[in-house]
Amino acid sequence: MPNDVLAVYLTFPDEVSAERLARVLVERRLAACVNLLSGARSFYRWQGAVTTEAEVLAVAKTRAERLDALIAAVRELHPFEIPCVVAYPAASGDAAYLDWIRAETSAPESTEPNAPETDAEREP
Repeated sequence: MPNDVLAVYLTFPDEVSAERLARVLVERRLAACVNLLSGARSFYRWQGAVTTEAEVLAVAKTRAERLDALIAAVRELHPFEIPCVVAYPAASGDAAYLDWIRAETSAPESTEPNAPETDAEREP
């Protein structure tokens, strides 16, 4: 399974939108983990002008086969007209960690992670 694990680079305008989307990605098992890094400063050209803004960077860890669904969720929920979503293959890494990413992103999408399957499994 070489290169089936990806690190997905994302940017957000603020902590609130970054945290909201990070939680959705993990809840839906589109990402095993999302790291948020505040304090970034981005310089870019937008609509003909060079702009600079404070942003929050995020790195989501997922599997290649979940990338399209992850991108769809970002497009649906991200406040930017064109969100930054760039995926990089994990060329190597700790085998146990890569296996954990695979396991955490293997279940079907769900808005209720770890929900009991039957009434018998629910706590009173």
